[in-house]
Amino acid sequence: MESECGANGTAITEFILLGLVETPRLQPVVFVLFLFAYLVTVGGNLSILAAILVEPKLHTPMYFFLGNLSVLDVGCISVTVPSMLGRLLSHRRTVSYRACLTQLFFFHQLAGVDCFLLTAMAYDRFLAICRPLTYSTRMSQMVQRMLVAVSWACAFTNALTHTVALSTLNFCGPNVINHFYCDLPQLFQLSCSSTQLNELLLFGLGILMAGAPVILIVTSYIHVAAAVLRIRSAEGRKKAFSTCGSHLTVVGIFYGTGVFSYMRLGSVEASDKDKGIGILNTVISPMLNPLIYSLRNPDVQGALRRVLTGKRALA
Repeated sequence: MESECGANGTAITEFILLGLVETPRLQPVVFVLFLFAYLVTVGGNLSILAAILVEPKLHTPMYFFLGNLSVLDVGCISVTVPSMLGRLLSHRRTVSYRACLTQLFFFHQLAGVDCFLLTAMAYDRFLAICRPLTYSTRMSQMVQRMLVAVSWACAFTNALTHTVALSTLNFCGPNVINHFYCDLPQLFQLSCSSTQLNELLLFGLGILMAGAPVILIVTSYIHVAAAVLRIRSAEGRKKAFSTCGSHLTVVGIFYGTGVFSYMRLGSVEASDKDKGIGILNTVISPMLNPLIYSLRNPDVQGALRRVLTGKRALA
């Protein structure tokens, strides 16, 4: 076993994912709950996307970004939940080394795009409220597409860096992951070689991927809050704050769960809590996003009604 580990870099060809519960009688309950959550998330996000595509009122930069966010939410939950449901059905908890790395890559790719897309949405609100006269030129279709393309490129670089760095680690000992999907902190704990460089990469790239966007989002909203407070009519202030409130709620959930997930590296005792944070990150957050954006938005509600009833918008 040891010589194989030294020669090939990895002796382990598969990992065992313990999942959320180990009690057999609770597994059907978990299956039903997560299947329901998955269907609601996919249905909700695709409905929002359909509403944005068919409703002319929603053909604006903010909803262009929201449509992209809906696609990401479907992707994020699809990377983790269907494979977990498959393992519950088959009663096989193993996942191959390659499948584990592939899941990790796509999860970090999609979550990374999310980081930058939420920043682009904050920048859009800043331009719309603080720079209304130059908004149409500064947030042209070309700028919107460029922001999305750059988001994907940066997230791809980040995800590839972590995946390649992880593939250099040796896994010779335990192969049990106390989680329902493969992620960096749990795999670091199983490595029998030094993870110092990987942890430094996670910290350094984390500052670029999460720290910089948070600073930009906070800065944008400080300017937005100052501009909104200068609006004299209460109705005007309410309208401006309502468009920002949904976005800020999503930002709070996304970054709050993300920070908890990666700040406690090496803490084996925290693994059960990490499962709860993982559920928030990969299931609850994508499921809540369509609800958050449609709850206080009459335009989205109207468009959703038309999509569900099959009626067309009046010209």
